Amino acid sequence: MIHRRILREPLFHFLLIGLALFLWYGRVAPGSDPKQIVVGQAQVDTIARQFEATWRRPPTPEELRGLIDAYIRDEIMYREGEALGLDRDDPVIKRRIRQKLEVLSEETSARTLPAQADLAAYLEAHPDAFRQPAVVTFEQILVAPAGSDANVDAGLASARRALELGTAPEKLGVATLLPRSEQDAPLDLVARTFGEKFVAQLETLPVGEWAGPVTSGFGVHLVRVDARTPGGVPPLEQVRAQVLREWENDRRKRALEEDYRRMRERYDVVIEAKVTGAVKP
Repeated sequence: MIHRRILREPLFHFLLIGLALFLWYGRVAPGSDPKQIVVGQAQVDTIARQFEATWRRPPTPEELRGLIDAYIRDEIMYREGEALGLDRDDPVIKRRIRQKLEVLSEETSARTLPAQADLAAYLEAHPDAFRQPAVVTFEQILVAPAGSDANVDAGLASARRALELGTAPEKLGVATLLPRSEQDAPLDLVARTFGEKFVAQLETLPVGEWAGPVTSGFGVHLVRVDARTPGGVPPLEQVRAQVLREWENDRRKRALEEDYRRMRERYDVVIEAKVTGAVKP
């Protein structure tokens, strides 16, 4: 009686139908048979696109048949190697699978574009990464080389008078390989050429007039600062592309770490070997 009652239950019939469908799908589903390789149109199109991306032209029919044969060969060799367990404990295969998994994580995180507020917050949190140095535009005349016996005061006075009379700056002073002028030059680069002491004096000179003496390791200079822009963190509009690039890099790193943390929680890691020092599995 109990068996007959079970056979009449609709739920029992539903389970039987579900089991039959499962078994049928297992027989007819593409790729379910390890000895069957199905190369569909989508796969052929992918093979052709990869060839065209490499050689900048579509493959000929003969080339396409050869590419399909190579794909089938790769698939057969992979399945046979997998059946033999050759993929186990192989560092190259593990590294490749890890890279593909990381790419999937990065692509998932990259679907959301940052809002203006996100970029502004990132710039505020990482100002040093985008800070720009002060820049200066100036001309210089080397009046007296270091170690010379020239009368510095007389040389400065003579150069000033010549400039007032309209003499071109490049015709004055001592010939040298130093640049006569710098246009919008970062102060740190100026310091590499003229020295820190020279740069420190540039920051205090008046703008638009010849001033001196300005000393450096090369000697005594007469200098005219034409423009000086202080350094600092620029507004977001000026460095938006750089901030966006760094924001996306940071997002990818955080996405990878978060995905790994979730995956790590699903595993119980046991280290049986003796190790020295602290080990974080």
